[in-house]
Amino acid sequence: MAGYPRIRVGGTPFERGRQYGEQASQQVAHSRRGYEESFAQKGISWQAALEQAAPHGDAIRASFPEIWQEIEGIAAGSGWPVADILALNCRTEILWSAYTAAAAPGASAGSECSSFAVAPSHTRDGNTLLGQNWDWLVHAFESVVVLEVEREDGPNYVTIVEAGLLGKTMLNSAGLGMCVNTLVTTRDGHAPGIPFHVMLRALADAEHVFDAVEMLAAHQRASSGNYVLASADGAILNVEVEPGGPEGVHPVLQVHGRTAHTNHFLSALHSGSDLAPLAMSDSYVRLARLHQSLGESGGVGVHELEAALKDHSDFPGSICCHPDPRSPAPSQWASIMSVIMDVGARTLHLAEGNPCSTERRTWDYSDFLGEAAGGAQHPPRVAS
Repeated sequence: MAGYPRIRVGGTPFERGRQYGEQASQQVAHSRRGYEESFAQKGISWQAALEQAAPHGDAIRASFPEIWQEIEGIAAGSGWPVADILALNCRTEILWSAYTAAAAPGASAGSECSSFAVAPSHTRDGNTLLGQNWDWLVHAFESVVVLEVEREDGPNYVTIVEAGLLGKTMLNSAGLGMCVNTLVTTRDGHAPGIPFHVMLRALADAEHVFDAVEMLAAHQRASSGNYVLASADGAILNVEVEPGGPEGVHPVLQVHGRTAHTNHFLSALHSGSDLAPLAMSDSYVRLARLHQSLGESGGVGVHELEAALKDHSDFPGSICCHPDPRSPAPSQWASIMSVIMDVGARTLHLAEGNPCSTERRTWDYSDFLGEAAGGAQHPPRVAS
């Protein structure tokens, strides 16, 4: 694999979006086609998806007008209607609406992400390490880009994301990194508020872990999710959230200098029920394997974490996820990418595909994401 396209954008929010949509137009088209097929497999027409996404636009414009300008820019650059780009950014809400609307949700919705963070006190080199395998629908292999965003209105950031979507796994110039895990409850798919992927983009503005917690609590969220946060100075935290406001925010504290998460709630819910046993039943074995790999003693480094992310226990729904042949093609999943971030050094150890079969390369973003990153023009340096 040659690797995912790297796209750098800058300027005003609209201009950044326009450059993104223009440079990634082919990948945006793949996203659009892939989600039309995935929605249809769940019984949702594209027109129905547009109608379901539309109310979320009001919430975005009210809370994050600059992010709405980015959505309009992506549409202008890619040539797709704004409504289509909004629907892509509501793909979590749309897919879960089909699942939770069923009278008795049955078949597994698929595998998902396995994430971790390790504090400097427990790493070999005294650095903060953060990472995950991002498991998602296999059509994403054709649509992922590495988006490098240069800004004057906030921290620069790098995000590994499906084209057309605003954000995903992220590292910014304030020294904050974020990995994510899907969570789902009986209240998901039908709640108003800020869509999951818009919330991810908003968190790229955070400069501290506590900023991210406050931002999550301050806005009405449309979806559940888990945010694994880590800062260059050693702060690490999982934050589980339910749809709704501050009552559904559940920080999960580190133990023995590390934290890990998959796709079930570790906290008691404020309302509703966790659907992980039905929707993502492989979550439990994956979390146990992560804890076993991380251990409790110090001395963890990139090598040990890379081995953990290649784990095939309970294959194909393993930490290194592979398509399950029992599932229809539009619903098959795999590890789309695997990343280990050295948050302080601003480096990404990235496998652009299944980590068991894809070479992991190191991307040095210390210039672009350095403390004085504003206006930096240097490209990332690959250190093999």
